[in-house]
This record gives sequence, structure tokens and C-alpha cells, in this order.
Amino acid sequence: MVCWLSLLAIAAVVAVVVWLIALARSDGDLKLMFYAKFGKQPDNLAGKVVWITGASSGIGEYIAYCLAEAGARLVLSARRTEELEKVKQKCLQQGGGGGLCGSTTDCVDFESHKPAVQKVLEFCKILLSIDILINNAGRGQRSPWMEVELDVDRQLFEVNVLGPVSLTQQVLPHMLQRKQGQIVVVSSLAGKISSPYLRSYTASKHAVNGYFESLRTEMGEHNIDVTILCPGPVASNISYVAVTGKLGEVSSSPITPGKLMPTDRCAYLSAVAIANKLYEAWISENPSLVFMYLFQYFPDFARCFMVRVLGLLLLGVKAIATIFDWEGV
Repeated sequence: MVCWLSLLAIAAVVAVVVWLIALARSDGDLKLMFYAKFGKQPDNLAGKVVWITGASSGIGEYIAYCLAEAGARLVLSARRTEELEKVKQKCLQQGGGGGLCGSTTDCVDFESHKPAVQKVLEFCKILLSIDILINNAGRGQRSPWMEVELDVDRQLFEVNVLGPVSLTQQVLPHMLQRKQGQIVVVSSLAGKISSPYLRSYTASKHAVNGYFESLRTEMGEHNIDVTILCPGPVASNISYVAVTGKLGEVSSSPITPGKLMPTDRCAYLSAVAIANKLYEAWISENPSLVFMYLFQYFPDFARCFMVRVLGLLLLGVKAIATIFDWEGV
């Protein structure tokens, strides 16, 4: 009996060590890493009609490039017409899957969503359908909790939450009629764990997860899949152009200082998650990924560490920044 217990203990230790080594070498959750190696690749989406919002820059732009190269038929939309046209032309050079449509759409102009969907459906008469909607448009925010105006909270919720919800609600009837489709939303690791100085952003991404988790439970019987992408710090515009605590004011420093994941790598892993219809995917380099696992399986320890240890470290950094008059800290 003692021998068996010893063997089980050794096996458990070995399993934990292997898991830690795999985690240390990963830039996505272990299930996503498995599918990236052994599952369906982005080219499995060849011929699919994919609508990407917020496609003029950042993660949306690079998902567009990845899927264009894979042979998907793309519908791209964003607010900025000139930047969107550049992305469209580059996608056409990479293939574009035989059909590509660009549309200037503001995610917070809710009244425009229904005609925008009708415009895309008219385009899709040639391409048959909207197979996948990727809600990517979003905005970042960085400021101490007490310095955030309620108008900033409202703005972030309109852009990050109500925009994707409104557009999805307009697209869903088409998918329900066909009894197939996939809704994808770009959330964030901040939608799973709360981050300091990102009050509005964190809250909005938690709300995104709630809305689309709820949608998933309802869409199962209709053969419509819902995929929630949770990137960590990524080298995209959202990391550098974020609102502060005052409406209309933009921060000049990144939301999350430190190492950022290359945007093309994030886009590739996002495409893998979409191709394999994963429920949820964590996409990040360490140490953010380690924090995700700690919060998932050891929530009390992780929160204690976040509040006490990181709190003291941030206090020390701010004290040093004050002494040396550093900006952006």
C-alpha cells in the first residue's frame, strides 16, 4: 500500500513538473497549444465568409491577414476608411479567398448595424452566407480607479460591450435561419482576472464574457458556436492608444508595460481557436499566463498575491518614479 502511494506521489510530482515546463514554454493555454500542434489549422477556414470588425489595425488587422492567406472570404469593417482600405488591399494581395468587402462601420452607432448587416448580406448573395462574425472592435483604458469619470465607463461599455452585442443580435437571425454559424468575440485576460488601473476596460471585458457565455448556452441547440478569445498584452494599437480617466483624453504610455506578444502570433492562435471552435482561448506570454492559471485554480492565493505583493511593488515603483521624475508610471 505504501509502495503504491509512493508511486502515485512520484507520478503526481512528475506530472506537475511536466505541466510547469509546458506552461513556461507556452504562449497560450495548454488546450490551445495542443490544437495549434495537432488540431485544425487556419486553412481549414478556406472558403468561409468571415466578417471582422475593428479590422483597420491591431489584432483585427492581423487576423484579416492570417485568414486571407488561409483562403477565407473576408468582410472587413472599421471606422477609419483610409486605414481599412490599406488592410483590404494587403488582404487582396494575399489571396482574400476570392471575395472581399470593406465597410466603414462605427461599432457605437447602433442604428447603423441593421443596414450594415443588410449590406453585407447583399454582398454575401454571391458568397452564400455569413459563416463567422468576429467582434474585434474595442478600446483600452488606463487610469487609477478614483480618477475615472463615469462618462469613461459609459464610453468603454458602449464600445467594448454594447457594440458587439448589438451587431451580433443583428447577425444572429441569419445564422439561426441557416442553423449554423460561429460568433467570435475578442475579450481579454482582463475579462477573467481584474487588473489594477484598468477599471473601465476590465469591467467591460468581464461584461463581454458574461454576455457571450450566456449566448453560448442558448445557441447550442441551434448549432451555432461561440468562441471567446482572451488575449493578454499584445503589441497592438489598443495597448498604446487608451483613454485615461477623463473623457477624450488619451494615454501616451502602453496599458501594460513590459513585453508584448507579437500581433501576428496572437492572430494565428486566434485563428486556430476559431478553426477548432474552442469555447475559450487564453493567448498570452508569461507571466500573464501563469497568473491566469493561479486565478483559475488557486483564486485566494492569487488574489492575496495580487493585492499584497504586487501592491507593495507598485507602491515602490511609484516612489522611485517620483524621486527620479519618471513619466508614464
